[in-house]
Amino acid sequence: MAFDAFYMTCVLEEIRALQDMRIEKIHQPSRDTVLLHLKHREGRAKLLFAANPTAPRLHLTTASPENPPEPPMFCMLLRKHLSGARLVSVSQLPMERCAMFTFDCIDEMGDRVQKQLVAELMGRTCNLYLLSPDGRIIDCLRRIGLDETTRRAALPGLNYQLPEPVTKQNPSALVAKDYVNLLSAPGADILADRLMDNLGGLSPLICREAALFAAGDCDARVENADIPALAEKLNLFFTEHLRHPTPCFCAQADGTPKQFAFCPIRQYGDYRQAEGFSALLDMYYTVRDRRDALRQKGQHLRKTVQNLCGRIRRKMAIQEKELAETFDRERLRQLGDIVTANIHRIQKGQTILEAEDFYDEEMKLIQIPISNILSPQQNAAKFYKDYTRMKNAEKELTRQLELGEQELSYLLSVLDELNRADSDQALDEIRQELQQGGYVKADAAKKRIKQSKLPPMRFESTDGVPIYVGRNNRQNDELTFKLARKDDLWLHAQKVHGSHVIIACGGRPVPDDTVTQAAQLAAYYAEATGGQNVPVDVTPVKQVKKPANSKPGMVIYHTYRTVIVNPYPDIVVDELNAEKKDEL
Repeated sequence: MAFDAFYMTCVLEEIRALQDMRIEKIHQPSRDTVLLHLKHREGRAKLLFAANPTAPRLHLTTASPENPPEPPMFCMLLRKHLSGARLVSVSQLPMERCAMFTFDCIDEMGDRVQKQLVAELMGRTCNLYLLSPDGRIIDCLRRIGLDETTRRAALPGLNYQLPEPVTKQNPSALVAKDYVNLLSAPGADILADRLMDNLGGLSPLICREAALFAAGDCDARVENADIPALAEKLNLFFTEHLRHPTPCFCAQADGTPKQFAFCPIRQYGDYRQAEGFSALLDMYYTVRDRRDALRQKGQHLRKTVQNLCGRIRRKMAIQEKELAETFDRERLRQLGDIVTANIHRIQKGQTILEAEDFYDEEMKLIQIPISNILSPQQNAAKFYKDYTRMKNAEKELTRQLELGEQELSYLLSVLDELNRADSDQALDEIRQELQQGGYVKADAAKKRIKQSKLPPMRFESTDGVPIYVGRNNRQNDELTFKLARKDDLWLHAQKVHGSHVIIACGGRPVPDDTVTQAAQLAAYYAEATGGQNVPVDVTPVKQVKKPANSKPGMVIYHTYRTVIVNPYPDIVVDELNAEKKDEL
C-alpha cells in the first residue's frame, strides 16, 4: 500500500471540495478509529480517521462500522466540543502525513471560537489531537508521557508541538537539474533506494514505480546509468503524477485491492483505476478492518474455548487410561476365589499366599500378595471389593467419556461459530450462549444493554424459495424447533459441525435446484468449508429431534437422504443473493 503524504494530499483535496461541512454525529467504532458524520450542501458524508500504527489513514467513507454500546471517553469529549461545528479549513504539513482541520465552534459561554482537530498518521506516533483556540491540547486519542523514547509529550493541558519538519527534498519543487545533482551525489546504488533516501513524502512503492518508469526496472542501479536521460524521465514522472494524480490499484483474485497509489502501478502487471482516492481507501480497508476487528474481539472467546477443549481432551485421556485398567478386573474375582479356597492355609503375619491356580488348566502354583494386618476372610473380601469397584468404575467412566465427547463436540461447534461470526452482534450472542452454559463468567460490572435479537440469515433460491440459515447453536435450535414448520425441509452437513438450514417450502414439492443450493449453503456454513464433495443430509423438520438435556444445537435424526455438493462461495453470495435481515 502507499498511503504517503502525497496520497493524503489527494484525499484532502476531495474533502475540501465539500465546503461548509457541519458535524452532525461523532462515533468511535474502535480504539483507534473516529468517524465524523458531516452535513453539507450536497448531502451527507462520513469522514474517517484511523490512527492505527499498522494502517494509518483518513478519508471519506460509505461504510457504517458497528459502534460499541457505550461511547469511549474521547468520543464523548469530541461530541462535547465539536458537535454542530462547521469545518473552516483543511491544511497539511509539507511532505508529512499530518493534517489540520479547523472548525468554527460555540464554547460553553456561547462565544464563537475556532478549535482544531489534528491527525498525525506517521507510523508508531499515530495520534488524533483536539486543540483549544490557544493551541493547547484539550485531549488526544493516545496519551504519551515525556521520557527518553519520545521528544513530544501528548497530554491534556500541554502546548501542541508540530512534528519535526521533513529534511528531505520536495519532489514537487524539483526540476531535471535537481535530479541530475541527486543522482550524481554519493548515495545508495539502487535507484529506488536513492529516491527514498532523498525525496520526502513518498512511499517505497512510488519510488519503485519511478525507477521502473525511468530505467525500465524496479531494481535499476544508478551506477553506469545515463544520468541526464534518467533525470529527465524522473522529472517527467513526478511532474506528471504529482500535478495530475490518479487513484490506481492492483487487484487480487477476488477483485479487492492489494496495492494502491496515486499513480499507475505497473510493477505488478495489470492495474485498475478507482472512482476516487477516498473510495479506493474505503474499498481497500473496509473488508480488512472488519475482519481484523472481529478476529481481535473474538480472540478472547476463541482462546477460552480452545483451552476448554484442551482440558476436556486431557481429562478424557486420563479416563480412557483408567477405563483400560478396569478390563482386567476378572482376575481380581478369581484371586478372591483362590484366597477363599485356601483360607485354612493362611498363617498369622503371612504376606504371600502360595496356592494352586484352579482357573489354570495346568494348576500352576501362584503367589498372591495379602495383607498381614487383615484376617484371611478380610483379604478375600478385599479382592471381591476391588473387583466390584472396577466393575462400577467401568460403567461410570464409560458414562463420563460419553459426556466428555458430547461436551467436546459442542465446544468444537462453538469454535466453528466463532470462526464464521460476521458481526459484533453474532459474537455477543455466542458469548451469551457460553455464559448460560457456565463456560464464561458474566461481567457483573459491565452495564447490560438490551440489543435487538439477531435473525437467521435469509437467502432466496433461483426458484424463489426462501432458505434460512442459523448463525449459532442457540439460533439453530430456535430456527429448527420454533420458527420452521414441521413440513419444511431441514439440511445439515453430515458428521461435521455447522449451521441448520431450512427450506421454507411448507410441504410443497421442492425443485431439485433449490435443494442443491440449500445444500451448498449447509456445506458452506459448516466446518467442512473449503472442501469438495461434501455430504449434506436432507430430511423433513418433523424427523429432527432434540435429546433431553442436550447442548444447544445438538439434534438427532434417523430418516434422511444425502446429497453431495461443493460449497462454492460465489454460488452462495452471487447466485442466491443473500439477505441477512428478514426473519422467517
